[in-house]
Amino acid sequence: MSPHYLITLNYYLIAGEASGDLHASNLMKSLQLEDEDATFRCWGGDLMQAAGGDLVKHYQELAFMGFWEVVKNLRTISKNIDFCKKDIGAHRPDVLILIDYSGFNLRIAKWAKTEGIKVFYYIAPQVWASRESRVEKIKAYVDQLFVILPFEKAFYQRHGMEVDFVGHPLLDAIAAYKEKDSNKESPSKPLGEGDSFIESPSFKDQQIIALLPGSRKQEIVVVLKEMLLLVEHFVDYQFVIGVAPSIPITFYEEIISIMGIEKSKVILLENQTYALLNQAKATIVTSGTATLETALFEVPQVVCYKGNWLTYQIAKRIINVPYISLVNLIADRPLVKELIQDELTFVNLKKELSNILEPEKAAELKVAYRQIKKQLGNVGASDRAARLMIGYLK
Repeated sequence: MSPHYLITLNYYLIAGEASGDLHASNLMKSLQLEDEDATFRCWGGDLMQAAGGDLVKHYQELAFMGFWEVVKNLRTISKNIDFCKKDIGAHRPDVLILIDYSGFNLRIAKWAKTEGIKVFYYIAPQVWASRESRVEKIKAYVDQLFVILPFEKAFYQRHGMEVDFVGHPLLDAIAAYKEKDSNKESPSKPLGEGDSFIESPSFKDQQIIALLPGSRKQEIVVVLKEMLLLVEHFVDYQFVIGVAPSIPITFYEEIISIMGIEKSKVILLENQTYALLNQAKATIVTSGTATLETALFEVPQVVCYKGNWLTYQIAKRIINVPYISLVNLIADRPLVKELIQDELTFVNLKKELSNILEPEKAAELKVAYRQIKKQLGNVGASDRAARLMIGYLK
């Protein structure tokens, strides 16, 4: 444990997605090691609440993905921003810590700066991917930026901004899971009994294909239908869907039913994505943080994305990176196959899944994944970020 600073701070954190909830919760735990009596008020999810946060609003009320979806919900978004400002103003935190979720958080950062509230940004907005001009907003509104991708430090330096590269917090989360898994006795439950069945001895020999269709309903309903077409064509494999946090399992059951697939052919697994990836033979994954999680578990993957037509047309014109997956962006080459929009078809999915199930291709991917892991730095991102933050706040 690091030396305990004789200060007690009031932190206000804002995360707008499931991945932000995970990383913010681990940051909160690390902050508590440095500041034992810290208080946290937050916008986020169940994990932040479990870490001791006073949860103001759940990210499920905030998650609007894509241009058209944002336009339809402008009134709700505006109300949320106004409410957030009032709540921060009423509690006057020592520091406001923003986690990703740039559309919302940069507006709050601008307001907080005018109010004299110190602003830290952990997990920087991906301005290198689109609308690079937002760097100027970050420079104007954010007191200190903590980045997690290896190429981000140089990117911000080119824009005249010194930032702290702390490493990727996924390394912490996965290391914690693997340590817990290695210390655990072999489960004795048979398949289907309780929610640890995927780790039971009776399930260990199953050839699993993991389906990770995203964390928002609007993306799940489109992508999962395409994924499920594979079930009848890979009969030697057990398909398992990783259920997103706070999405009711009935939502997935309805889609499976609509597709006319027998329940026994697809297993739904709640709150156990890492257990699923730990045993998967291959994964079909929607673009996002899950692509990097899949790589760090060394699982061959096909990345897919399909959204609203208008949203996609706009995105094509403003995104200035060659890939949508973090894996390919970090590798700086098309390491894993990306099936985007019209390319996401049953024929293409079947072809690419067959490819990554080949032993030679799987071995090639694993070697490349290990190189990506080295680029991300060592474990301890949350601890490094917490120590730096408190150092700046002293």
